[in-house]
Amino acid sequence: MTTASPPDPSALGVRRSALAEPLQSPPARWVAFLTLASIGLWAGFFGPIQVLLAQQAEAIDADSKKQILSLVLGLGAATSVVCNPVFGAFSDRTTLRMGRRLPWVIGGATGGALSLLVLGVADGVMVMAIGWCGVQAALNAMLAAVTATVPDQVPVSARGRVGGILAIAQTIGVVAGTGIASATGSIAAGYTVTALVLIALTVPWCLDSRDLALAPAERPGAFDWGAFLRGFWISPRAHPDFAWAWITRFLVNLCNALGLLYLLYYLQDVLGFDKDEAADRVFLLTAVYAVVLMSTAVVFGIWSDRSGRRKVFVIWSGVVAGAATLLLAVAQTWPAAVVAAVLMGLGYGIYVSVDFALITQVLPGAEDRAKDLGVINIANALPQVFAPGIAAVILIVVEALGGITETAGDGFSVGYCVLYLCAFAVAVLGSVLVTRIRSVP
Repeated sequence: MTTASPPDPSALGVRRSALAEPLQSPPARWVAFLTLASIGLWAGFFGPIQVLLAQQAEAIDADSKKQILSLVLGLGAATSVVCNPVFGAFSDRTTLRMGRRLPWVIGGATGGALSLLVLGVADGVMVMAIGWCGVQAALNAMLAAVTATVPDQVPVSARGRVGGILAIAQTIGVVAGTGIASATGSIAAGYTVTALVLIALTVPWCLDSRDLALAPAERPGAFDWGAFLRGFWISPRAHPDFAWAWITRFLVNLCNALGLLYLLYYLQDVLGFDKDEAADRVFLLTAVYAVVLMSTAVVFGIWSDRSGRRKVFVIWSGVVAGAATLLLAVAQTWPAAVVAAVLMGLGYGIYVSVDFALITQVLPGAEDRAKDLGVINIANALPQVFAPGIAAVILIVVEALGGITETAGDGFSVGYCVLYLCAFAVAVLGSVLVTRIRSVP
């Protein structure tokens, strides 16, 4: 990608130090360009997660599709758990003239696009796993840098609004990725178009990133592997609110992962749709979820900014999102799935905007923002490691005990009922534990 010359901090009229708290909001075009880059990023993640990987697993071995999907998603999520904080830490230490975040956005988008193309030609489990791990590694490098630009450049009083806008961007990315995967007609074409969209939408922000380089006095000392690795441990005793924010985000995202990872198979095996119609229905549910999320995220983000309160929004949004999985558990019908999509969009729209603002207020320090946000993002990624195995074990065990797990639309699936009840319980626990955060109202 081509990049513009780095800005002169004194010409920005905002702040002179890369580590200072921002005092003025960035211009609207910067937010717009960051939104576009985020759409491309999340399309790169969720086109494969929602449709393409499941279709590819079935094409490789229809009888073992669940096991293949679980293995590939789990390996990819494990990769993201490591790569997000590690690349975030390297971003914090980057001393290039173009800035700390921009090099990792460029490299992440390019690497992600190339890995998507590898997935497009994968015809076996090993190449599929390598391709998806490559996507996760590269896009998590980009995600760590993109996420850190918000506390770098947006003051606390506007972070709920910007968090809401980025929540909308994430949702549009999910819908766009799912739509591309459903509409392109082949697995290879889906990956190729997703890669092109990722690159095209990232370029504008790269040309006007406003990223600031570290001043000589702000640069870290000589690199020490021991100190670098020890930096990933953030003491819960020293930073208890950061620890509680991590735990609550992990639990809410575990609920979300348990609810979504087997959605395609839920529609096929429980509601009785064939695989092509099930993919279309996944896209429809995603669109419903997206419309509701976009109608709530910015509104509640601004409300949170103006009221100065974060926790009450986060608590109730987690409960509402969890109620969506409760509905999937007890009412296994297509209309119930649509209502669940509405509830998930409502709850998660409020959650992702306000919880993001809350998290930026409990970070331990400005010099390690990307690394610390990367540690928080482990709470997003780690559920993707555990959820496939948890879901598979629940379904297999319930089936072994006599529960019905595949009903082809003519019965009640005990296995999926237990799975979604567990998801609901996890969401409620995550919401309750938000009350333990003390420094943010």
